Amino acid sequence: MKRKFVALTLTAGMLVSMTACGGGSDTASEDNTASATEDTAGDSAQEAADDAADTGEDTQAENAGSSADVETVTDGVLTVATSPDFAPYEFYAIGDDGTPQLAGFDMALAQYIADYMGLELEVIPVDFDGVISELQTKSVDLGMAGLSPDPARESVMDFSDIYYTGGQSLVTTKENADKFNSFEAINNPDVTVGAQTASIQLDLAQTNSPDADIISLPKVTDIIAELLAGTMDAAYIETVVAESYQSNYPDLEIVMDVPYDQEGSAIGVCKDNEGLLNAVNEAIAAAIEDGSMDKFVAEANEQASGQTYEGLLDEEGNIQE
Repeated sequence: MKRKFVALTLTAGMLVSMTACGGGSDTASEDNTASATEDTAGDSAQEAADDAADTGEDTQAENAGSSADVETVTDGVLTVATSPDFAPYEFYAIGDDGTPQLAGFDMALAQYIADYMGLELEVIPVDFDGVISELQTKSVDLGMAGLSPDPARESVMDFSDIYYTGGQSLVTTKENADKFNSFEAINNPDVTVGAQTASIQLDLAQTNSPDADIISLPKVTDIIAELLAGTMDAAYIETVVAESYQSNYPDLEIVMDVPYDQEGSAIGVCKDNEGLLNAVNEAIAAAIEDGSMDKFVAEANEQASGQTYEGLLDEEGNIQE
């Protein structure tokens, strides 16, 4: 059963829980170096929500009627599927009262796009492969989950312009950094290598280390937990996500960059909806030009150092133990 969150209070940030593990890239010019205390993260969360709303209202006023030629699954609503286990793209930030709020720079951008088009935002949290399924069945308008514009996915969705660029990394622990630091070192059936299910990172694992014992897990948090527990030797993780986890879990080590031809993230758009695709690309260009995208990423990275949760909530909207 899908739980829908309408008009969510959005915060831009990274989701790395101090009791669980979590798991991005750079905007055209942003570096993932932010850190903050939990209180600062909470303040940043509210500021991010206010800023996104204020910016969105401004662009909505300037672009009144921009959604006139756009068809959406639900009239007047922009429906977005996301997988909230991929900080700093999307995750849950835990407020002072313990309430989880959907956060991340993808979510801030989603609000910006909805406001730009004069639409209400509705976000549907699902597993990562569920994002692809929702787009394939045309149940949502957009998929925003740090998607790479992989040509293999073009039969399922159209891709927006790139809104965020970065890279891919091989990650292990400090203890194993001298042992598992190359493709040659991990391309061995005795080495366990992890990657998120249905992700570009899984493709990279199969391409660069086909002889390894490759384990795909649904959440990056699961991968981080396995690495830290010593039950997984190395993993392919997007660089900004790996950096975010490393800032919260010092035992993690990024040992090398992984070459990838399609570096950058795009929004998955419901197939054959040219009007929607054009409107999304307009909004992305505006967010980059007015500096909003850089701000969303900076605030996302900052909040990631606070208390967070990555994964799906239960039917009552509570964190699953």
